[in-house]
Amino acid sequence: MKQVGWIAGTSAAVLVAAGAITYAVAEDGGSDTDAPSANSADAGFARDMAVHHQQAVEMSYIVRDRTKNEEVRRLAYDIAQTQSNQRGMLLGWLDLWDLPKVSSAAPMTWMGMGDMASGKDGALMPGMATNTQLKKLNTLSGKQAEILYLQLMTSHHQGGIHMAEGCVEKCTVGVEKKLAQGMVDAQQSEIELMAGMLKARGATADQ
Repeated sequence: MKQVGWIAGTSAAVLVAAGAITYAVAEDGGSDTDAPSANSADAGFARDMAVHHQQAVEMSYIVRDRTKNEEVRRLAYDIAQTQSNQRGMLLGWLDLWDLPKVSSAAPMTWMGMGDMASGKDGALMPGMATNTQLKKLNTLSGKQAEILYLQLMTSHHQGGIHMAEGCVEKCTVGVEKKLAQGMVDAQQSEIELMAGMLKARGATADQ
């Protein structure tokens, strides 16, 4: 019961923080004159990272149902909750800026890397899992599911960090840049955590 209360309290705190950041962005870049353009790095990052995050949430929910290991389930819960909340903020900012949530331009065009996103087998951006890999994760259970999830999420985080670093460099909305830097720091920490979890299972990040 104590743990449930802690989780609920943490989720509430995250949601309150998310709301505060959203309003801060409204003040930082939400007016008609100051809002980023549809082709800006701010808008491109918001659109692309929302898609990137959605897959991380999906993978985390898959592994939650494929293993009973509390360590992996806790990590998956944390990733799903954090990235779901961040995704809501990113899409909310696009609404505040009155910008479309989709673009005809290739993903990562805002980084000057639109040609890197082939979309082959569903992997729209670097680091994203393919449809084949997601299907495989759905067929595994126990230790095998844990290892594949940790490997896929490590690659996913590496791709996400690359994109977030692009926003830190190119975005103009201050609060969005801060969120992107926070993503870099948090996901790097999780990569280190997952490396230890993989080692404990006799595996590495290489698939």
